[in-house]
Amino acid sequence: MDNTVERLNQFQKSVIIGILLGDGYVRIVPGRQNAFLEVNHSLVQRDYVMWKYDVLEGVRAGVPKVRSGNGERQAIRFYTKQSSEITELHKQFYCSGVKIIPTDLKLNSLTLAVWFMDDGSRCRESDVYLNTQQFDTESQLILVQALQKLGLEATLNKDKHYKRIRFLKKSIPKLFILIKPHIIPSMMYKIGLESVETTRRSPVKLQLDEDIVRSSQ
Repeated sequence: MDNTVERLNQFQKSVIIGILLGDGYVRIVPGRQNAFLEVNHSLVQRDYVMWKYDVLEGVRAGVPKVRSGNGERQAIRFYTKQSSEITELHKQFYCSGVKIIPTDLKLNSLTLAVWFMDDGSRCRESDVYLNTQQFDTESQLILVQALQKLGLEATLNKDKHYKRIRFLKKSIPKLFILIKPHIIPSMMYKIGLESVETTRRSPVKLQLDEDIVRSSQ
């Protein structure tokens, strides 16, 4: 196995930060020096996982594996290699094992697009959210401020017992202009555009690549 870890380029750094704002998880195995990133999604989002896997060439470890989740749910995940650069991100985004948002967070359109593909949702034309319920209020306010620096206005919206970010109606067109160039085809539904790939075949009948099938056995 090749344990060489290449330096992250700026594109990869932006993607990883977007993953951390969303569903990604960084951890350090006890006794090890550096951290690694785990990418894990429902099997329905296989195309999205494979996009992340391709983007992280040079730091990824092994091929994505299919695994069983709760009930009949299936997931697909992969890990990166341990990296000093990912360790630095761990220091910034975790406090006592809890994911937080660093006060100096800076967003760009790519990071925002990955974050939206992970955690964005559009309920109606004027109801667009980032599901940030995993973060405390302080971290969510930092996120709102970071969005403002991109010219996007948003507020915290109560979702049952937690809060999430809701974009003001006037900012939604600019949001989609910023992120659309980076949204992959299978995730276009999140901005109200159907994916040709997902409408052509049922997600539960996806034909997996042979290497992924073998790796899950």
